[in-house]
Amino acid sequence: MDIYLRKRRWKLILFAIALVIVTASLYYTNLLVNEIRKDERKNVAIWADAIHHKADLVNITNKLFEQIKDEERRRVVTLAEAQRRTITATSNEELTFLVEIVANNTTIPVIQTDERGTIIYARNVKQGKDTLTRLEGKKLDGKLLREFTVYSPIIVNYYRDKKIYLYYKDSNIYTELKQVIDDLIDSFFAEVVLNSASVPVIITDSTGKNWTSYGNIPKKKMEDARFVEQTLNSMASHNPPIQVNLANTGIHLIYFEDSFLLRQLQYYPYVQLAVIAVFLFIAYLLFSYARKSEQNQVWVGMAKETAHQLGTPLSSMIAWIELLKLKGLDNETVTEIEKDVQRLETITDRFSKIGSTAKLEKLNIVQVVHQAVGYISSRTSQKVKFEVSPPPLKVIEIPLNLHLFEWVIENLCKNAVDAMEGSGLITIEISDDIDHIHIDVTDTGKGIPKSRFKTIFHPGFTSKSRGWGLGLTLSKRIVENYHTGKIFVKTSTLGKGTTFRIILKK
Repeated sequence: MDIYLRKRRWKLILFAIALVIVTASLYYTNLLVNEIRKDERKNVAIWADAIHHKADLVNITNKLFEQIKDEERRRVVTLAEAQRRTITATSNEELTFLVEIVANNTTIPVIQTDERGTIIYARNVKQGKDTLTRLEGKKLDGKLLREFTVYSPIIVNYYRDKKIYLYYKDSNIYTELKQVIDDLIDSFFAEVVLNSASVPVIITDSTGKNWTSYGNIPKKKMEDARFVEQTLNSMASHNPPIQVNLANTGIHLIYFEDSFLLRQLQYYPYVQLAVIAVFLFIAYLLFSYARKSEQNQVWVGMAKETAHQLGTPLSSMIAWIELLKLKGLDNETVTEIEKDVQRLETITDRFSKIGSTAKLEKLNIVQVVHQAVGYISSRTSQKVKFEVSPPPLKVIEIPLNLHLFEWVIENLCKNAVDAMEGSGLITIEISDDIDHIHIDVTDTGKGIPKSRFKTIFHPGFTSKSRGWGLGLTLSKRIVENYHTGKIFVKTSTLGKGTTFRIILKK
C-alpha cells in the first residue's frame, strides 16, 4: 500500500471521527436546549396564569368600584329627595330627620343652586386638600362648574314651577379608589412587560396591530413598523397570544416568544463549530505552507547537491575525452561519448537551476518540443512511435527556459513509454490560442484511474517497481513555479491511454 493511499484512508478515518464528534456535540447541545426550553415554557405558563389571575383581580376590583359608584349615585338621589321634602315638611320630627340625612353626608361633594345658577348650599367641596367655604351666593361657573357637570344635575321641584339644581361629583374616597385601580392597571402592564420569565413581550389592542407596551425588545427596533409586524407574526406562529379583558381599557392581546438566551443556545453549537472550523482551516493553511516551504528547501538542497556531485566526475570525463582524442580513438565513438557528456552537463545545469530564479527567453516552442522528442526517440525502442504537430518549421514564440522545459517533455515521454511497456504511439499536439499555448501529450498505455489524477504529481508516487516517483513532481514545479503555467491529466481511459495537458502563457 503506497503512502498516498494510506494518507487518504487516514483522512477518511479522521473525517469520520470528526463527524461523530460534531454529531454528538450537536445532539447533546440540542438535548440541553430542549430541557431549557421545557423549563422556560413552564415559567411562561406560570407567568401567563399569573397574568390571568392579575387581570381577574383588576376586573373584580373595578367591579367593586362600579358598585361603590352606583351606591354614591343612589345616595345623591336620596339627598336630593331629602332636600325637596325639607321644604314641604309638616312636622318638626320629619324636618329633624330630613336635616340629619343632609347633615350626615360627609363624603359626597354636592352643590345646590337656584334656576339662575347661584349657589344656595355647598358641602364637602374641596380644592386640593382644602375645603372651600363661603360659596353661598356665588355663581357656579368656571373650573368648579366643569368639575360638577361630569354627571347631569338632579332637578328638584319644590314650589309650583320653582326648581333647585343639585350638582355632585365622585366622592374623595371614590376618586382615591379610582386612582388605585388606574395604578393597578398600569402596574399590570408594567409587570407583564418586565416579566420574570425574561421573554420578549408585545402588548397590543384587540386588533393585534397597534402595540401599547413591550418588554425585552430594543426600543429602536420597536420604532420600525415592519419589524413589529414581522415580530408579531413570528410570535403568533410559535405561541397563541394571551387575551385579557381589563376594566376601562377593553381587550388586549399579549404576544410573546422564546427568550433571547434560548435562541442563542440553539445557534451556539453551530457558531462554535464554525469558529473551530475556521481556526482549523487557518491552522491547516499555515502548516501546509510550512510543509511546502520545508519541501521546497529539501528539493533545492537535493538538486544543488546533485549538481555539485555531478560536477566533479563531469570535469574528469571531459579530460578523459580529450585524452582519447589524442590517442586516436575512433571518432564516432568519441562523438557519442561527447554527446552523453553534454547530456550530463545539461542535467547538471537543470539541477543547479532548481531553487533559483529561472531565466526565460523568447523561444520557438515547436522547435523545442521537436528537439526534446528527437533526443528521447533516439534512445527508445523502435516499437515506440512519436508524432509531433505542427512541424518544426512552424514558429510559435513564448517565454521559456530551454533546459528546464525540455526536461518536462522528456519526463512525460518517459512515463508514456513506461505506461505502454515499450510499444505504442505517443502523440504531441501544440495548439495556439489567443493568450495561451496548449500542449497535449497522449499515449496508448494502460491509463490512470480518475482517483489518482492529482496523486501522481505528489513526490514519491510511482506505479513502477523501480523509480523514485519524482519525474512528474519536478515537471509540475517547472511548469507552475517557473513558467506560471498549468499541467494536469486532461483525460485517461483504463486500457486505452492518457492525455496530459500543459498550458503556458504567451
